[in-house]
Amino acid sequence: VLLEESGGGLVQAGGSLRLSCSASERPSTNYRMGWFRQTPGQEREFVAAITWLGGSTAYGEPMKERFYISRDTASNTVYLEMTTLKPEDTAVYFCAASSTISATERSEFDYWGQGTQVTVSS
Repeated sequence: VLLEESGGGLVQAGGSLRLSCSASERPSTNYRMGWFRQTPGQEREFVAAITWLGGSTAYGEPMKERFYISRDTASNTVYLEMTTLKPEDTAVYFCAASSTISATERSEFDYWGQGTQVTVSS
């Protein structure tokens, strides 16, 4: 599965941004799609994940109540809606796919996109 992110950019603190992840083929029904983020010198951090079939979601603690993950099964696209953005949300955001239906750990994801930069100015 090839994944391609889009939608990153520069936004002011308090603003919103929506990232998209387009998959080259329909993920299997047991797949889990996720978003991670990474800043220089830091580990890749779990942001959110959604099961392809049922749409069950999970979020990293700092993102709860601010970020929302969704998917469009017709277009094989996963979205990350980010609201109330903070400067500490600045990172490269990666889309990922896992054959483990409950995956939230980086090691559980098999496919990765190239990432898209999100910069939040104060």
